[in-house]
Amino acid sequence: MFDILFTHSDFIVINKHPNVSVHKDDGDTMLLQEVGKVSGDSQLYLVHRLDKMTSGILLLARNAQAASELSQAFAHRDVEKFYLALGSKKPKKKQGLISGDMERSRRASWKLLATQQNPAVTQFFSAAAEPGERLFLCKPHTGKTHQIRVALKSIGSAIVGDPIYNASDEADRGYLHAFALKFIYAGETFQFLCDPRKKEYLGQKWNSEVVSQNIELWLQPWSLNWPTVKK
Repeated sequence: MFDILFTHSDFIVINKHPNVSVHKDDGDTMLLQEVGKVSGDSQLYLVHRLDKMTSGILLLARNAQAASELSQAFAHRDVEKFYLALGSKKPKKKQGLISGDMERSRRASWKLLATQQNPAVTQFFSAAAEPGERLFLCKPHTGKTHQIRVALKSIGSAIVGDPIYNASDEADRGYLHAFALKFIYAGETFQFLCDPRKKEYLGQKWNSEVVSQNIELWLQPWSLNWPTVKK
């Protein structure tokens, strides 16, 4: 269900496994309670969220004060977030910026609009993957529901195995992974990376030779030459 990556007196960093719900739904066990059983915390606080499909880094606060400060950091876009994804087709562009308002579509899905009133903003680079697929490194500047999943679909490369936006594509999981996080807390800079390779429960496709070689080039995603985006 999860691995604990780092423990601080005020927060815990975990690697959430794919297909584990952050909230209690559909009879799922409550993730925070399960982490608390291991960490000894009677209460943990969510400061951001990951979709059920998405694996990787999730930050949990250990007290209300830390929860408030960390939540504010996410709300003010002071946290750098990086995700890996595998797209199912050649994208319309290989790198750049995807920006637009999002609105609800059919059932549980969302769609990207051309308007820019309160846009979802995602930067991305991409690299070669297995034939017919593409590896993405995404840096979202906002935190909208399904943001990266909708963004990649909008450029013609819906995520491999995504049950909502690429339902006909069968894979061992939906290939979206919260890869890295960088933020300042109590005057100290923290950087965390969760490499999905060589962990069977995170999916087989990260381990293909071409995908693995390209992930290797992105192991310090905060140091890459990302163009400046206005907040």
